[in-house]
Amino acid sequence: MGKYYIVDSVILPEVLDKVIEARTLLQNGKVRQVSEAVKLVGISRGTYYKYKDYVFLPSSGMSERKAVISLMLHHDKGILSEVLNTMSKVNANILTINQNIPINGWASVVISFDLCEMEKSIDELLAMLEQCRGVSNLRLVAVE
Repeated sequence: MGKYYIVDSVILPEVLDKVIEARTLLQNGKVRQVSEAVKLVGISRGTYYKYKDYVFLPSSGMSERKAVISLMLHHDKGILSEVLNTMSKVNANILTINQNIPINGWASVVISFDLCEMEKSIDELLAMLEQCRGVSNLRLVAVE
């Protein structure tokens, strides 16, 4: 496995930016073939193939912060929707929702979400969720 660095692109050859640009054109479907992409960005196919597996932009995943919460929801219509709307109001990006079937009128729910664009702190979000009707046993499981 290689060693990885994050460096300012000003110290790198311009060709590396063009390789990334060509790959982006292909990934976004703006062009269908490598020959089209390299022609548009002004590099050779050989240059593209030489560097394509070695240069990358920092992925959005590097700036993501994820959290997992668990809670019990009373088995009433619209309660999960209220929880999700509350999370949406603070710009939490829901990644997964796992809900078990209700037993004795309560369902266990685990929600994972990206909190990097949230407009409130995780503590403020949890306080807001505790105020939602039908929510019980709210717990922050993990933050990454």
